[in-house]
Amino acid sequence: MLIIDSKDCENIDKALKKYKKKFEKAKILVQLRARQSYTKPSVSRRNEVLKAVYKQKIASGQIEG
Repeated sequence: MLIIDSKDCENIDKALKKYKKKFEKAKILVQLRARQSYTKPSVSRRNEVLKAVYKQKIASGQIEG
């Protein structure tokens, strides 16, 4: 549960903006989407390895991201 501390004189738009930022940083939506379907541990590990390989290729300059 996200709680936003707002002052009495603070604008509702600013409070909403703070809420949206906190919501993105908490990655709640990502967790909900991940829980909708089961992925086997071997598949998730394979995806992590592929992401790591891709990041290394970008860092070394083989792929332009």
